[in-house]
Amino acid sequence: MRISWLFSIAAVCGLFSQPLLAASDNGIEHLTSESNFDTVIEQLHAALEEKGLNVMATVDHAQNAANNDLELPPTTTFIFGNPKAGTPMMQCQGSVALDLPQKMVVRETDDGVRLEWNDPHYLAERHGLEECDLTLDNVAGVLQAVAESAAE
Repeated sequence: MRISWLFSIAAVCGLFSQPLLAASDNGIEHLTSESNFDTVIEQLHAALEEKGLNVMATVDHAQNAANNDLELPPTTTFIFGNPKAGTPMMQCQGSVALDLPQKMVVRETDDGVRLEWNDPHYLAERHGLEECDLTLDNVAGVLQAVAESAAE
């Protein structure tokens, strides 16, 4: 009886932990800044430039929403990359082009200005890049450093 009780508790704990695991395992990295939105945007531009990353486009989602009589807190997506990092990933598996160039979202939340980006290790798993000789740790480090510079 005691063993079945322990199994019941373990099963219930496992059920309750699943949403937490799923929420933390979605490949989205993030930082929150106490700086205002415009400052974070300026600092992100500077950090990307400093790291030699080419900004290909920015998307002002709040402005696009306003243009259609909708409301959205300030939200901007930066689309950027470096062919020396992205091309080997696409040579390994062409489908990774769905997720490249890299993106970083800056959005205003109740908790501050949040920066979000895809973890390159997650992209490698998603697209089956495990067998390729890629510098994913370096890419992840650069993205983290860019976000930290922007969040200061």
